This record gives sequence, structure tokens and C-alpha cells, in this order.
Amino acid sequence: MTSKYWVAFSSIEQIDSSFTLKLFDHFKDIEKAFNASSNDLKNIEGLSVKKAENFLKLRDKVNPEKALSEVTNRGIKYLTFDDERYPYMLKNIDNPPSILYYKGDLESINFEKTLAVVGSRRTSKYAKDAVNLIISQLANTDICIVSGLASGIDTSAHTAAIENGLKTIGVIASGFDFVYPTANADLYRKIENGSGVIFTEYYPTFEPLKFRFPQRNRIVSGLSYGTLVAEASIKSGALITANLTLEQGRELMCIPGLITNPNTEGIYKLLKNGATLVTSASDILEALNWEIKTTEQLKINLTDINETEEKILKSIEIEEKGVDEIMSETGIDFDTLLINLTTMELKGIIEQVNGDRYKRVG
Repeated sequence: MTSKYWVAFSSIEQIDSSFTLKLFDHFKDIEKAFNASSNDLKNIEGLSVKKAENFLKLRDKVNPEKALSEVTNRGIKYLTFDDERYPYMLKNIDNPPSILYYKGDLESINFEKTLAVVGSRRTSKYAKDAVNLIISQLANTDICIVSGLASGIDTSAHTAAIENGLKTIGVIASGFDFVYPTANADLYRKIENGSGVIFTEYYPTFEPLKFRFPQRNRIVSGLSYGTLVAEASIKSGALITANLTLEQGRELMCIPGLITNPNTEGIYKLLKNGATLVTSASDILEALNWEIKTTEQLKINLTDINETEEKILKSIEIEEKGVDEIMSETGIDFDTLLINLTTMELKGIIEQVNGDRYKRVG
């Protein structure tokens, strides 16, 4: 099992994902990357000699089997960079995490409609009310709200998502041995127990140190098609996330606030520079060109499916597949398959993408 080497890399606190992925890109094999010799590392273009030497020194103290058992014994699941379930949007940022540890129901998340909501920790009642209002206008749909599980706007965004029947992703800046802030312990539990997923790139024992919060922000924006900023001073973490959103080529949106509030200074700077102004959920849907489906619509679509349709759905549950792949996996003959695929498209259960490939909707 090669996944233990991804975990082993991440357990070394002094190296980061960019180092791990540089080695993986060179060797095309994570086990070979982890066990590379000093001479092997010298052949990697652009790899810092100092970093390579440091890695070799630290690696010899790591037992991959033990590193993995420390994770699994805590009931923590994980996605490695080469896993087909690794979120597509996140994989395509400049510095993706080499591994994502998680708790919660991964299969419940619609990674094709992810919206980040960020803002100040010390936030006004106005901003919280605005976030609650806009998220309530998306109630019971297939949109997933992404935020950083910090106090302030993050907490409001996650809470509003849960109260309005939306799934939510919390991205934390530490390992799972820590709950930060402690006031959000109940929110952590709610997300883990049916309301979504909590992600972190950090090994369980890594503390929520100050420098990890800006690093975490690239994952919040990287998982999302767009970022909504509710309140942000010029030097806030929310503004860092806003800038990352633009660097990642995603849609940046802002809720306007009172001009007398210093926490809206960053908002108006972003709006002047071309961010989309949002006063209702319809502004978000228009900016992202999304058509939303309610959970009731999604349930109706799946209440009346036959045995053949069920086989097809199972085949494309994780990723889109072509007609030949579906035939091979399900054993359904070509003519029957085409008839059922057409019927399922009309029902809105699946959609055709990239030629003859099919994927689940929602």
C-alpha cells in the first residue's frame, strides 16, 4: 500500500506539499520518492540542496507504517494527490496539498458547486445577517459552502449552511488532534456527523500555528468555483483568500457593507478592482453561471429508477465514464445501455460530458 508513503511525507513537519509533489513528479512513484538516495535527489532540477539534505535526515526517523497507523487509529480518513477522488478544482491550483486528511461524509459533497464564504473574525452583526440571508436564499440546493471553521464569518457561513440544508466543507489549519477555536467544537461535530466534511493537509499532531492559517486559505479558495467575501479589513486573512481566488482564476464576489466600518475597507478595494457585487444569492448564481437543483428535486429523480439504471449510476458514482467503460463494468449490452442513458438524461439524473462520457448530476 503506497498511501503510507504519502502519510509519511506529511508527518515530517519541516517539509511541505510542494517538496513532496516535486519528488513525486520526478519519480512518478511515491514509494521511490520517499526512499530516494542523496544521488537521486541531486538529479531533480530546481530542488534545494539544503531541503534535500534536511529531508534525508528527517526521513530516517520516520516509520511509514507507524505514521499511517497514527492516522487510522484516530478514525481519520485521507485522500492522496494521486487518488481519483481528490477534488479536481483543488488539484489545479499552483500549490495543491499532497494529502487531505478528512472526517465526515465525502460522498455527500457536490464538488461541482462549491462556494467559499470568508470574512473577518471580528465581524459586525450586519455582515453575519447578510451571510445568513444570502445562504438562506440557497436553501436545500446542491450547493456546498466552503469556509475555514474560524470564528466570525466562517462560523456564520457553516452554521447557516447546516440550518438551510446545505452541505459544508470546513478547512482547518491544524491536525485533527486540535479543535480551534474551541468554541466551535459543536460545529466540528455537526459537520463530521452528517453535515459535510472537515479537511486538513496537516498530520494529526500538527498544532494550529499562526503561519498555517494563510496556507489553509489557498485550500478554501482552491476547492471553490468562487469566493464570497463578507467583511474584510485591508490586512485581514479574508483579503489573502480573495487574492488567492484571483490568482487561481476563480470568481471573486463581495457583499457591500457600511462605509463607516473599517472592516469594509478591503471590500470596497476589491469592488473597485472588479469583484462582483453581491446583494442576493441570484448575483452568485449569475456570476458562476449555475443552475441550482433543490434536494427535493434530486430525491424525486432517484425515486423511480430501474435495476439497469441503478447499475449505470453505480458505475459512474465516483467519476465520469465513457459508453465502453460502462458496458464493460455493468455487462449491459450496447442498445439497452443507450436507451437507458437517454432516459436517465431526460430524468435529469445524469448528463453527457466530453463527447460520449457520462456523469451523475448532483
